[in-house]
Amino acid sequence: MNNTRFATAIHIMTLLAKSPQEWLTSEWMAGSININPVMVRKELSVLREAGLIISRQGKEGGSQLARSADEISISEIYKAVKNTEVLGKKNNNPNPACSVGKEINDHLNHLFEETDQLVSRFLGDKSLQEFCDQFE
Repeated sequence: MNNTRFATAIHIMTLLAKSPQEWLTSEWMAGSININPVMVRKELSVLREAGLIISRQGKEGGSQLARSADEISISEIYKAVKNTEVLGKKNNNPNPACSVGKEINDHLNHLFEETDQLVSRFLGDKSLQEFCDQFE
């Protein structure tokens, strides 16, 4: 994942976990992350679709965690926002006449799947609460 989506999502989820009784707005969260509120709303939509947060509209609107922070794993957050392989992208058009080119993507698929499983297992052992406990 060669972007900031995971970092942004973790930041959002940590803010929500630190204020479990409050409905936090995208504008307020954007101020903490120092990004445009539109980017926060995009990630909130993804996190809501994954069942990790709930939101409400209107003057008293905002977002909260859908479950307690100790019931949410970091791997769930990772899976919600993951849009590329950890190791990057494959070459879409390798030379099929080449002994390596004709098989490279099959072997890369296996390598990418294994790496992604390792990352998910590593993150799966950690809860959002454990991550939040690092902050004062």
